[in-house]
Amino acid sequence: MSTLKLDTLSNKAGTASVPSDTIVSGTAKAWVNFNGTGTVDIRRAFNVSSITDRGTGTYTVNFTNAMLDADYAVAATSRNTSVGGVFIEAPQSVISTTAVECDTILRGTGALTDAHYVFITIFS
Repeated sequence: MSTLKLDTLSNKAGTASVPSDTIVSGTAKAWVNFNGTGTVDIRRAFNVSSITDRGTGTYTVNFTNAMLDADYAVAATSRNTSVGGVFIEAPQSVISTTAVECDTILRGTGALTDAHYVFITIFS
């Protein structure tokens, strides 16, 4: 395995560049867009191997490649076509280097509910 060490990364034309720290520390390390109702199905993903449906409104996002540690940030949102006000939480107790659990919750009632569309992004 080879290692590249550089300060900046530029496009081929040399008209745009980005600090290498942005690539290493500032980009999403995993993301997924999945169907959270019926049979859970990944629409598109990066570094996500599968989604485990753990019951109504509870999902586990499994990573293809493990995170360096469990101190990453989870950004999540959802969309429901039949009911409004669904939000997501990622309980701290179920964040690991290989997976994160996310719950979709109906605003106002606090009840777990399946969301039609679920979007999770991991920053590390």
